[in-house]
Amino acid sequence: MAVSIAEMILLGLLADWVFRKLRMPGLLGMLFLGVIFGPFVLNLMEPGFLEASSDLRMIALIIILLRAGFELSRDVLNRVGVQALLMSFIPGILEGGTIALIGPKFLPLTHLESAMLGFIVAAVSPAVVVPMMISFIKRKMGAKKGIPTMILAAASLDDVVAIVIFSVFLGFYTGSSDNVLMKFAGIPVSIVAGIAVGLIIGVVLLKVFERFNPRATKRTMIVIGVSILLVRVQYLLEDVGVPFAALLAVMATGFIILEKRERMAHEISSKLGKLWVFASIMLFTLVGAQVDVALAWQTGLSGLAVIVCGLAARSVGVMISLIKSPLNMRERLFAVVSYWPKATVQAAIGAVPLMAMQAAGMGTAPGNVILAVAVMSILFTAPLGALAIKLVGERTLKQDEEASFSAVEAVTASR
Repeated sequence: MAVSIAEMILLGLLADWVFRKLRMPGLLGMLFLGVIFGPFVLNLMEPGFLEASSDLRMIALIIILLRAGFELSRDVLNRVGVQALLMSFIPGILEGGTIALIGPKFLPLTHLESAMLGFIVAAVSPAVVVPMMISFIKRKMGAKKGIPTMILAAASLDDVVAIVIFSVFLGFYTGSSDNVLMKFAGIPVSIVAGIAVGLIIGVVLLKVFERFNPRATKRTMIVIGVSILLVRVQYLLEDVGVPFAALLAVMATGFIILEKRERMAHEISSKLGKLWVFASIMLFTLVGAQVDVALAWQTGLSGLAVIVCGLAARSVGVMISLIKSPLNMRERLFAVVSYWPKATVQAAIGAVPLMAMQAAGMGTAPGNVILAVAVMSILFTAPLGALAIKLVGERTLKQDEEASFSAVEAVTASR
């Protein structure tokens, strides 16, 4: 495992540098590196490294969502709150619903199987979107209208909605669905519970930090440790049927610390930024390693057509969500392309229907098709979306020179 980590660090940094030189997002280089070295192509990663893949990816995702929380300014959220809320469910529901409707026309799936596929594919990737939005926030691009913050907040809620709706359709399919109304009621409950717990934990951590005054590095380690435990609590609560969005709690923890102690928040965010260099390599190479290129190829143009139709519906949903926003047409286009990338959720739950069918003694052919299209959605949308975000963002978002201190400036001022 140690050798594979060393190889991924060195080659990941090289891939990042090469792709940046080509004026493309560095994460694409790391994603392709994972595909090539993964078990489905050259199979050069150690088994122990792949076995720890899920935990390593979760830790990396926690780090990036903590950074997101430490960049969520309350003033900006107040300005973009309505649009962020609408973008958290309208685009995803339109995308998932469209795939559920058209899936049987392109693929050997029923409407119910297509619905499961639709809401797997409908989840936007925070692993791709969040770091790119943070980069724009650091450079104060789009700061006046709070565009990156709006997308950053909405993308995280979008995942919660998509995963819960997917679980409802999976329950229908396997015959294990309980009260459907309770399932859907779990969406707002999990969101509210996650935010509330995160805010409380953030306040408690502030009291601890003020009482014992640990160094910024130790504060960062404490925040990461508590966040990992929050994810564990989510799994425990799921076993007893209590909805709880741990990743939203992680973001809320960072948000409240920023709200109460801005300088402290920027110091922790700076430390997280350094950790992200390592975490991003682990996240994107391991996501790439989950991609079975041959399986994706099997769905061919039919699978691609379903994905493109879903993206078109998602894009319409974004435009609907922004009807009353102050954004001009170019800025709305940026919001549209920012909602294209898929990666993290698809890699995590793409195989769940297949495993559920196997466990229930059902035919597994639909599960293989669902997994293949989920994999193809990563291969198609992650590079396309990341590149589109970079190109459109650089040409569309205006730099606000009068915005408040960025995190980098604040940390510099605190030294």
